[in-house]
Amino acid sequence: MAYFTPYVDASGLHTPTYQDILDDLKYKMKAIYGQDIYLENDSADYQMLSIFALKIADSYQAVHYAYNSRSPDTAIGAALDSIVKLNGIMRKSAGYSTCQIIIKGTPFTEIVDGSVADRQGVIWKLPHSVVIGSDGAIKTIATCEIAGAVTALPGDITTINTPTYGWISVENKVSAIPGNAIETDGELRERQTISVANPSQTMLAGTLGAIRALSNVARVSVYENDTNISTVDADNNPFGLPPHSITCVVEGGDDEEIAKAILYHKGIGCYTNGTTEISLKDENEYINKIRFYRPTYVPIHVNVAIKKYTGYVAHLAQDVEEAVYNYLEMLEIGRDVSISMIAGIVMGCNPNPAKPLFGISSITIGREADDMASGDIDIGYNEVASPDYSLIEVGT
Repeated sequence: MAYFTPYVDASGLHTPTYQDILDDLKYKMKAIYGQDIYLENDSADYQMLSIFALKIADSYQAVHYAYNSRSPDTAIGAALDSIVKLNGIMRKSAGYSTCQIIIKGTPFTEIVDGSVADRQGVIWKLPHSVVIGSDGAIKTIATCEIAGAVTALPGDITTINTPTYGWISVENKVSAIPGNAIETDGELRERQTISVANPSQTMLAGTLGAIRALSNVARVSVYENDTNISTVDADNNPFGLPPHSITCVVEGGDDEEIAKAILYHKGIGCYTNGTTEISLKDENEYINKIRFYRPTYVPIHVNVAIKKYTGYVAHLAQDVEEAVYNYLEMLEIGRDVSISMIAGIVMGCNPNPAKPLFGISSITIGREADDMASGDIDIGYNEVASPDYSLIEVGT
């Protein structure tokens, strides 16, 4: 393609390539000094022209970046940060993983600025002051001191990092909620799209989008009951959603920020349902009580009996265990555990589905080890399945 003057049309900015620029410089050089001038790759004149062409091409590339910085669809880095500020949002910095832990020791022992450590030696900080309960135990939240998606499986956090008289042990029975890595350009663009769309959606969708946009929020479910009666399940038992209410179940995030997102998007006269209650004062000095739920974690027991075929190798059992764990971990709040999904995931561990190395003899799942069955597990609206490798058994 021959050299052309840069221009802008309906399809955007157009600039010549490095090779187009270099060819044009060689053409102009020959026009000045004659067609017999030597401009092959090994000549000094060619080397000088290639330097000029590269500098010009670099400048055109910078113009492209500046041109693209006008739109959130094409802006990158700092330019994208500036664009999304027009929508009242900013790039999320890296968050910190949190984990619910159980501290045991002498009743009423106070732990000040304590910390614990996991199997990898990563430090998790406790709240400024933690007081052990009258029964010798207390549940609290430990925050990882390293930003990003640091993980901890059940049973990983067992070391007391700051010994305190009367503090005996620490344990995590649930997996940590991973913190967010610093938000990528793609994630920020997606959130910018949500922020623009929220006002045109229903208030329920707007509330969901506002909570999802908060820093360090992992999973969210929002339910609405627009009737005059409390909802009931299939057995006519109260489902927990009061009349004319919304129920938000949120994993991760800051309590007050979540409450603000609900208050500003829920709509007029709508009751907020939940066990976590935050009092917020609005611009009219009126105190609003905003409620929402934190999810209840349900440990899931899984027993898979596989039947060996010709060519079976031992590591496939471990592959099945990991695949089942990953399925349970990805389930959203309120999502039932499907035994048919587990069966499909197990069979998917065969390297070649056309020539399987194993089959399934049986699969049973349950909330308790003594209540296993070959049917789905119902998960409540404010519950979430919690995987644990020690509860997943794969045998032959």
